[in-house]
Amino acid sequence: MDRAALADFLRRRRDALRPGDVGLPEGTRRRAPGLRREEVAALAVMSTDYYTRLEQQRGPQPSEQMLASLARALRLTSDERDYLFQVAGQNPPAAMSAATHVAPALLRVLDRLSDTPALILSNLGETLVQNRMAEALFGDRSGYTGLARSETYRWFTDPAERLHYPEDDRDRQSRAHVANLRAAYGSMGPHSPAGDLVRALQKESTEFAELWERHEVAKRFEDHKTLIHPELGEIEVDCQVLFTEDQSQALLVLTAAPNTEGYEKLRLLGVLGHHRFAET
Repeated sequence: MDRAALADFLRRRRDALRPGDVGLPEGTRRRAPGLRREEVAALAVMSTDYYTRLEQQRGPQPSEQMLASLARALRLTSDERDYLFQVAGQNPPAAMSAATHVAPALLRVLDRLSDTPALILSNLGETLVQNRMAEALFGDRSGYTGLARSETYRWFTDPAERLHYPEDDRDRQSRAHVANLRAAYGSMGPHSPAGDLVRALQKESTEFAELWERHEVAKRFEDHKTLIHPELGEIEVDCQVLFTEDQSQALLVLTAAPNTEGYEKLRLLGVLGHHRFAET
């Protein structure tokens, strides 16, 4: 571990960012143009003291998980992420696991979306980042581990996952999940996380196994759908998707046309957040 190189790299990347680059207000009393240490720490979900010690060359060796969080918080490119791992004395992520490193270009767009639900997914349906509105609509998806990180896996193994959609639309969603996974399987190969996911679902879900045999292949693009919120009921939204160049990640943005019931419900969702209406 090269403590001096790590500390210098972190400081320089922090100084190079502006609050607006990560979706924070600029403020009026900043003595330096870059981000504050506490802001980077909050973005990386670590204590300010821990991050400060890294910049002062006196912290412990960061784990791979900590480094991945720092790479995301500092909006590092893949090359910069690999360098961060190297100076911290860790091996850079393998190509397969590196797919979970959120593309900075998508993050920059997500950072500017505060009034509508938006989230970034991997090609396996793993939620990599979600904004406050998406969390209010779907719940916090950051706590899942293992295969359950994939929305597709949960769709076929956890009945609660389907409660976000009307019953008459669930068959269509099932086919879309399988077709999307088939596309990921085709690009990643059978000996990959996509292959592991397929084999697990073939054992655990008869429905998945039957749909997999259809050999339908398609990535999700624009879609009009109805979602169900536990307090607000049905919300009609349009789903727009922005892919990275290699198609490994996608930014999903959910909007509703102005002057529609869906539009008003999304506005109310922004006010409601995680709170629930009082029972009457």
